Amino acid sequence: MTGVQALERIAEDKPMSAGKPCAREFEYKRHGTQTLIAGFNVTTGEAYGICGDTRTEEDFSNFIEHTIEKYPNYKNITLC
Repeated sequence: MTGVQALERIAEDKPMSAGKPCAREFEYKRHGTQTLIAGFNVTTGEAYGICGDTRTEEDFSNFIEHTIEKYPNYKNITLC
């Protein structure tokens, strides 16, 4: 998931009643988007990422450079 919207419901949920589930309004207010470019180190189990306003080739390139700098002793880094 590369673009995640920050959403806010415009009405409160209506509580459950006998035989009916909680009712949620479908309308929402948008608060913009953020982009998360993330990686997972399968050796250590560590997840890491960069959060930003865009998801361009330059952003992805910066993430790859950051990954290489983060693991200078690794001989191989696999990107999938």
